[in-house]
Amino acid sequence: MKNWKSKVIGFLLLSLLSLPVQAQGPQPGSPAQSGQGQPLVDSGTYVIGPEDVLDIFVWKETELSRRVPVRMDGKISIPLVGELQAAGLTPLKLKAELIDKLKAYVEIPNVTVTVMEVNSFKVYISGQVAKPGAYTLRSETTFLQFITMVGGFTEWANQRKILLLRKEQGMEKRYTINYKKIISGDDMSQNMVLNSGDTIIVSD
Repeated sequence: MKNWKSKVIGFLLLSLLSLPVQAQGPQPGSPAQSGQGQPLVDSGTYVIGPEDVLDIFVWKETELSRRVPVRMDGKISIPLVGELQAAGLTPLKLKAELIDKLKAYVEIPNVTVTVMEVNSFKVYISGQVAKPGAYTLRSETTFLQFITMVGGFTEWANQRKILLLRKEQGMEKRYTINYKKIISGDDMSQNMVLNSGDTIIVSD
């Protein structure tokens, strides 16, 4: 009996050892395999600005692929293409521009534009908040979300009369925000999406 059981156990072990081993690595398309982690920004909505750093990758064209800073004039320099306006465009729109320009030199240009450093989208806040200063934003941020980021108001803050300064078409515009009306739901239109360069002043 013992000899019969030992033969069965031995057969099962040999069967298991002969099975193919499946690698437990990352699956195709996963961030670990592609070498790309969570992107810094949304390529369809983020607007590139001066001092941002971009990675331009052209498939099978190493001489055209490079990491470039966006100059203060809003332009980047790419071989064959020359100078190209990048500031004011989303990464997806810049990708389309590059593909259009490269068609004269590359049969089927496959281009990827990645924002490696976000340095241009800054919002400033001063006055009666816990952490005043300059903040670099990487995604769409509302006024309420930003107030949370800066640690909220001090006890002396005038939450009913907050000043937001914004440049629109070369002119400075002033908006008065009533925080109390936003959180009460009386006027959610004041919960504005912030623009790069906005300055918020919270007085006492």
